[in-house]
Amino acid sequence: MANKENYQKENQKQGKQLNPYIRFSSIAIQMGLTIYLGSKLGAWLDVKLGNENQLYYKIVSLLAVFFAIYSVIKQVIKITNKNS
Repeated sequence: MANKENYQKENQKQGKQLNPYIRFSSIAIQMGLTIYLGSKLGAWLDVKLGNENQLYYKIVSLLAVFFAIYSVIKQVIKITNKNS
């Protein structure tokens, strides 16, 4: 019975250690996806509105980068405050 309890405690410790890595990996994927979709939206707007100098692509991509960075910073602060 003691071996089973020790095994469960070790699994819980590994789960707690792995959890921040999963969170930060998902944050990175979210950031990349936000920037990718923003660039696709900007390119679509350029084609749809007939803009030849890719103005919408540049503006929407830049806004997506700022939004992604803001979101990452907010999530990291939230995670670090929970762990403190």
